[in-house]
Amino acid sequence: MNARRNGLSVTRAPFRTAAALVGVLVAFAGLSAQPAGRFRVTLLGTGSPPPKIDQFGPATLVEAGSTTLLFDTGRGTIQRLTQLGKRYADVNAVFLTHLHSDHVVGLPDFWLTGWLFTGIAALTQAGAPQPRALSLFGPMGTESLAAHLEQAFAFDVGMRISDDRIGRDGGRIAVTELREEGVVYDEGGVRVTLFDVDHRPIVPAFGYRIDYAGRSVALSGDTRFSENLIKRASGVDLLVHEVAVRTGETQETSRMLAHHTLPDQAGIVFTRTAPKLAVYSHVDMSPDVTHERLIEMTRQTYKGPLVVGVDLMSFDVGETITVHEPPAR
Repeated sequence: MNARRNGLSVTRAPFRTAAALVGVLVAFAGLSAQPAGRFRVTLLGTGSPPPKIDQFGPATLVEAGSTTLLFDTGRGTIQRLTQLGKRYADVNAVFLTHLHSDHVVGLPDFWLTGWLFTGIAALTQAGAPQPRALSLFGPMGTESLAAHLEQAFAFDVGMRISDDRIGRDGGRIAVTELREEGVVYDEGGVRVTLFDVDHRPIVPAFGYRIDYAGRSVALSGDTRFSENLIKRASGVDLLVHEVAVRTGETQETSRMLAHHTLPDQAGIVFTRTAPKLAVYSHVDMSPDVTHERLIEMTRQTYKGPLVVGVDLMSFDVGETITVHEPPAR
C-alpha cells in the first residue's frame, strides 16, 4: 500500500533487519536505470577500517542528471560499482573527504582496473569512450598521494600502454587540491560545495554538499559533532552522516570515539538540520550493537525519518525520497 507523508513516498513493506527501518516513511523499490534529471545517491560502501565481507569501505556514488561523482574510495569501490552495472568511464570526478586509509585504499584499484577495462573496451567496441586521466579532488596531501601511486604502479602503467596498447591518458591522475570552503565543482547543473568538519587531529577533513535541480544532499565524511556541518547541511533533502558506537570502554575505544559522532550526538545534528531523510553510513559499531539498538540510541535526540545504510542501498532525491533496497548479491 502506498501513501505520502512529510515529503516522503511511503510503501508498506516487510521489516528489513539489515536496513534497520524504524519510523521511516519511504518507498522501497528495485533499482532502475538513471533517467535524465534523476538525482540518485548510492552507498557503495558503508564500512570503516574493520575488514568485513558484507560492508566495504566508505564510498558514495552521486548521479545527478548526466553527471556521476564519487565521494571517497574505500576498499571494494570498483567491485561495488561493477555490481551496479556502472562503468569506471561514467565517473566524471572523485572527491576525497580526507586521507585516512579506509577512505582511499580502494583508489589504486578503482583507477588502474577502471583504466584497463576502459582501454580494452575502446580497442574492441565501436563508440566506447577513450581512457582519460582520473579527475581527483581532495585535501592537501592528495597531490603527493597521487604522485606516489603513479610511481608505485609505474611498471604496471608502462606495461598496460606497451603490451595491452591502451590509451596512456588513463594512466594519469589529474589532481585538484582543495584548501578553502566553498564551491569546488559546478558543471552540468551540479554544484559541489566543500565545508570543513571536525575530525581532529586529522586536519583537514571535509564534508560535501551537492545541489542539483533545486534538491540537495550533504555527506558528512568523518567527523565528531560539528556546528559547521549543521550550518552547511541545514535543510538538505538527504543527509548521509557517519556514526560510531562501542560497548566496553577501553583506552583504544575512547580515543576512537573521540574522533567520531555518537548516536545521540548525530540525533542532535539531524534535529537541527531537519533533512527529509537522515541516513547513517561509515557505521562503526561493536558486534553486540544491532541496527535496531543504534536507532534506539539516536531516538533520544531525534524523532524524524532515519535509515541505517547498508552497501548498495540507493536513494532517489526529489519531491519525495525513495529508498531502494540493495540488489540481490
